[in-house]
Amino acid sequence: MRSVVGRSRTIPALPAAILAAAVLTTLAAPAEARRGRHHHHARAGGGYNPPYAAMVVDVKSGKTLHAVNEDALRHPASITKVMTLYMLFEQMERGKFALDSELTISAHAAAQAPSKLGLRPGQTISVEDAIKAIVTKSANDVACAIGENIAGSEERFAQLMTAKAHALGMSRTHYANASGLPDPDQLTTARDLTVLARAIQDRFPHYYRYFQTRSFAFRGRVIGNHNHLLGNVQGVDGIKTGYTRDSGFNLMTAAKSEGRQIVAIVLGGKSGAGRDRIMADLVRSSLPRAYAGARISAPVTEVAERARPAVIADAVSRTRTQVASADDEDVETTGTTGEPLDLSPSKTTTPGGTWKPGPQGIPKAAQAYAGAGNAQPPFPGASKSTARVASLERDEPPKAVSGSRVVPTAWVVQLGAMDDETKARAMLSEARAKVGGSLSRAAPYTVKVEHGGTTLFRARFSGFAEQDSAQEACSALKRSGFSCFATRS
Repeated sequence: MRSVVGRSRTIPALPAAILAAAVLTTLAAPAEARRGRHHHHARAGGGYNPPYAAMVVDVKSGKTLHAVNEDALRHPASITKVMTLYMLFEQMERGKFALDSELTISAHAAAQAPSKLGLRPGQTISVEDAIKAIVTKSANDVACAIGENIAGSEERFAQLMTAKAHALGMSRTHYANASGLPDPDQLTTARDLTVLARAIQDRFPHYYRYFQTRSFAFRGRVIGNHNHLLGNVQGVDGIKTGYTRDSGFNLMTAAKSEGRQIVAIVLGGKSGAGRDRIMADLVRSSLPRAYAGARISAPVTEVAERARPAVIADAVSRTRTQVASADDEDVETTGTTGEPLDLSPSKTTTPGGTWKPGPQGIPKAAQAYAGAGNAQPPFPGASKSTARVASLERDEPPKAVSGSRVVPTAWVVQLGAMDDETKARAMLSEARAKVGGSLSRAAPYTVKVEHGGTTLFRARFSGFAEQDSAQEACSALKRSGFSCFATRS
């Protein structure tokens, strides 16, 4: 039976002695989270080897400065709460909540595993204090309450989080809860998290400042931030730590210095201190190599179309755990197509400028459906899995309004969606000219769609009968600096 803390499941009864022994044994391995509170701290790394991944991205140019296992599925732990706050900031921007609005704590929220504020059912907390509690204490009860107050239930909120992730281009991310407490279906990648780290700064610069909070006073207590790089590593200005037994020690970081700006992700550290050392080294080595001029990469934006169903693969690691925390200091128990295109090199772009290939030249109006990756399906084995998460009912999907000339094959490759058809055509032209090979026989076309009063033109290549060939073409595009994804037509 799956036994997961923080969800509505029960742990089978065990004799008290056996249960106590199991808890102590499980807590011993990640004892470094206690930061020296136990005598076996010095040997805590031995035998504990969570899966590692890391990525550093230059915000201004979009260039990848460092990457290790960046597309491998990992558990985000409390970095999940960055998306929870993204969702809250969005509601605040829409006027649904203000900083002084009160969030009600339910019995379900109060029952969440530590780290937590320990609020009781029926109590309330202001939105501003909730934000600070998430940033500093990484409070699971507060994260759950945010989700419930926005969506009515944490389950529904997790569905909305997943849909938002996919709209931002985080194509391999799936959320099962608002806090990051252990769940085998709570999954992401280092690459996806770099997208989120940029998106929350691009979209909510006025709220992002909360991630710089060192401490805050709450009802007689002073609560410090778990992010020990703040104030200790030059340039670091946020953003979030995380830990569970399955994930290892995680950290999302943003840093700025001398006109340069990066975001960095470390997942699967063996200890909090070890993870911090890795991140500090990455910041110090990567920030001087970042681009110092005016930003030339497009801001991270959402795609105005229905999020596609996520597929959970049987092959994904589904380790069950009964002991978990959410942060370092608190390890506790608990379809229509457009005209065929003439892509002769003489075709250029819209009035007012020339479109240039690669991430540095994509116009700001461009909206990528999926972030850069290895053109993989949302989860490994997607075509074989039978467990599916239903797509959410959101606004009506975009309506295709152009006439049909190119008949798409079973699989197509999409580069992006532009606000002008000429830009979309120019993107396709540049892509074919630069990549050639697998695109030389592909049929380029655009799809005009309208959604919410916005008209977009999807830039696509048809001509792929199999998923593998489409992914191969997309991988070639990414090696040449283009964002793309392979999809069924």
